[in-house]
Amino acid sequence: YIVTWNVGSAMPPDDISGLFVPRLGDGSVDMFIVFQEVNSMINKRLKDVLFTDQWSELCMETLSRFGYVLVASQRMQGVLLLVFSKFFHLPFLRGVQTQSTRTGLGGYWGNKGGVSARLMAFGHPVCFLNCHLPAHMRNLEQRVEDFESILQQQQFEGGAAVGVLDHVVFWFGDLNFRIDDYDIHVVKSAIENNKLPLLWERDQLNMAKNSESILDGFLEGPLNFPPTYKFDVGTHTYDTAKKRKPAWTDRILWRLRSTGSPVPSHSAALVTQHYYHSHMGFTVSDHKPVSALFSLHLQFPFKVNLPLVQLEVEKEWTKVSDATARFTIISGFQRSSWDWVGLYKVGFKHYKDYAAYVWAKSDHSTQVTFPEEDLPRDAGEYILGYYSNNTNSIVGITEPFQVQLPVCTPPTPRCPSRSDSSDVSSEDDSTLVLLGPSSRSPSPRTRSSKHHHNNPRRQRSRSPSLSLRPRDVPARSTSPRPASANAKKERLVSPDTITSPSLSPLSPRSPLSPGNGVSAPEALVVAILGEHRPPLGPITGVGAADRAGDVKL
Repeated sequence: YIVTWNVGSAMPPDDISGLFVPRLGDGSVDMFIVFQEVNSMINKRLKDVLFTDQWSELCMETLSRFGYVLVASQRMQGVLLLVFSKFFHLPFLRGVQTQSTRTGLGGYWGNKGGVSARLMAFGHPVCFLNCHLPAHMRNLEQRVEDFESILQQQQFEGGAAVGVLDHVVFWFGDLNFRIDDYDIHVVKSAIENNKLPLLWERDQLNMAKNSESILDGFLEGPLNFPPTYKFDVGTHTYDTAKKRKPAWTDRILWRLRSTGSPVPSHSAALVTQHYYHSHMGFTVSDHKPVSALFSLHLQFPFKVNLPLVQLEVEKEWTKVSDATARFTIISGFQRSSWDWVGLYKVGFKHYKDYAAYVWAKSDHSTQVTFPEEDLPRDAGEYILGYYSNNTNSIVGITEPFQVQLPVCTPPTPRCPSRSDSSDVSSEDDSTLVLLGPSSRSPSPRTRSSKHHHNNPRRQRSRSPSLSLRPRDVPARSTSPRPASANAKKERLVSPDTITSPSLSPLSPRSPLSPGNGVSAPEALVVAILGEHRPPLGPITGVGAADRAGDVKL
């Protein structure tokens, strides 16, 4: 399920669940992909580095309640791409990478361009490409040239699917194609009288598909909804100030993998579009959001439907001794000393959104035990996930199980009370912790502490921390001693740091590095920032490997 919306500088409404209906509540969608063009002014981008982007946060908060986890994100100034999946698909979404290409001001400015996220879905290459192309009627040729430049520049590492067109591609965004020839009165009259096919004939994108070779193979459903641009903000009235001609600037297209692709020929896919429409009820922007639902039918004999790691756990944790997990490694899988097993409360938003985790050392051990002081005292449903440092992703998960551990009276540091161990509090709302760039997995060099070598959450960052707090909030201790029962979890900081699981913040290709969609001011700030953790929210649903089949987008 793909949503594209240019929201500009608008603040998000209280509720955006209408963007994802009618499929949000029934659990039939496997993946949600969200594109938004947001405010790209320098002061706003700097603020988003320091604080959570409100649109990203709202999307995570909305989708996590229905069982969706952030798989990848990429932001280039105002161009934002978020990819969500049902949590039980995580072990089968591998090779996640993101790219960004600037085309504004000759390639120096990221207000225009494209960002993408690619992955292997059950062994098949899929790419989500989101573009914001040049505006105005006269720039048709520039739009096509920029799109071709984006396709040429975006290359991915590893495997046979290197270029964008080596994947099944979903291309969407504010593509800015306009309606030629007809004046504004003719266009508005056709809209009012529901004569939309008259306008399709002069739509620049429809015409370009017949004349531009770079657009060969791209398909689009019928535009059976009114043009989505340009409206007076807060109304359903087309532009009365600048009197710009209405147009279908916001589009969603797809393309099957190139026949000349180096991907093995036995791997094939078929895309079916179920619907394609706009959401005219939203008025916070001069654009209306557009969404489309697809089924991706994967056809290949050796589908990836077995996790790299299989985890076994007790069906219920009612005592401390139950907090043990056993795992089996598939033949050929390379473990790392930085691998870990995370305990996630049902409702997690991202792979770093754990309640606790322990190291899975790269020796012959196939069992981990959670220390008593790290166990959550909040009863509820949890799952375990095995995080691989080599693949930078979760490669195995369990079915949800119940955790209901006894609460000590009075509470002690080894057995905190439920209220003290809660991850969300009024104090959290006024606390922001910013840490410096570090590996996504804590360094093994910090394992010397007696109580902390099993808990990566409590490891110190490689870089010094910068804490911004109200004066009445005590700073978090950096001592290797066990944290007190009142210690609070770090909060999510920036959507730029919620990057693809395949990229480490230390990687030269990381979105946090200068030259990869981040300006010099952002790079300077990021240089003193550190490891970020996303916030919590509920998730529903039960998953298993045998559910791997057709993927609905």
